[in-house]
Amino acid sequence: MSHRSLVTGGAGFLGAHVAAELVASGDDVTVLDDLSGGFAANVPTGARLVVGSVQDVDTVDALFARGSFTRVYHLAAYAAEGLSHFIRRFNYANNVLGSINLINASIRSGGLDCFVFTSSIAVYGAGQLPMTESLEPSPEDPYGIAKHAVELDLRAAQKMFGLPYVVFRPHNVYGDGQHIGDRYRNVVGIFMNQALRGEPFSIFGDGEQRRAFTYIGDIAPVIARAPQVPAAHGQAFNVGGDEVSTLNELARVVADAMGVALDVRYLPPRNEVVAAFSNHDLAREVFGQQPATPLAEGIHRMARWAKERGPQEPGVFSGLELVAGLPPAWAAVART
Repeated sequence: MSHRSLVTGGAGFLGAHVAAELVASGDDVTVLDDLSGGFAANVPTGARLVVGSVQDVDTVDALFARGSFTRVYHLAAYAAEGLSHFIRRFNYANNVLGSINLINASIRSGGLDCFVFTSSIAVYGAGQLPMTESLEPSPEDPYGIAKHAVELDLRAAQKMFGLPYVVFRPHNVYGDGQHIGDRYRNVVGIFMNQALRGEPFSIFGDGEQRRAFTYIGDIAPVIARAPQVPAAHGQAFNVGGDEVSTLNELARVVADAMGVALDVRYLPPRNEVVAAFSNHDLAREVFGQQPATPLAEGIHRMARWAKERGPQEPGVFSGLELVAGLPPAWAAVART
């Protein structure tokens, strides 16, 4: 049975890969994206693109009035975790209120069989390693707080209105279609763009921060098929890579894939969780064994795409709300 699926953020690289999976399965797919972090070219052939924001309640309600959606995949977010301290109002308007617009519309529609939400391991905070779904979330930045708030609201909406949902907590996702010109998020893309521009790789602190990086092709299929797995409904799942690397190790892998000499510029440390990686046993239990692309292989795949795309001029976020404590590198950019 095909479904009428709405994918928010479907011009971003994760949303676009999920949308492509849905189109391939025969779904009638509508993509809603404001193109602030994605590209129309990412939207797969066969999906309709509506340019607009989840923050615009009239746009969301009009889409539902026309769409009769049976599934919603909510992947739209501004995911610059470090920057979220300095764009608090924007963060909550985009990541919380925009989500509530979709949840309200989904409840009113009465025809939804699943609301799929991409949260983040940022909900866990620091010092909980490896991060497992049984831990009590304790987010340390506005981005993580926003994601946790939406998770809690979905739980309340399920209890009050019977809205079926599945939550995914991906982490450090990279791959083809990523916005490599974003200077505030997605370190793999930042490194690759710096390599293309002949610049040193910029690392905040000593580079010994530990992360597990996730190849897009390993998680998009499981997100797309989640509504078809009854045991997944009402649960939150960590999804992503198991291979833990330091940023220094990542820099070496990216330099090799891009064919450049390793050159790192170490910047003053910023306020961030030093180690963040999660356990994925629950996802394997419910969805089965998933692909696990080795870091070097995934980075080389993305590098081929990045070289074809070419260097991008890094964008500057123009709506800073606070500047106290802003990392000096970002402050220098904001002043230019």
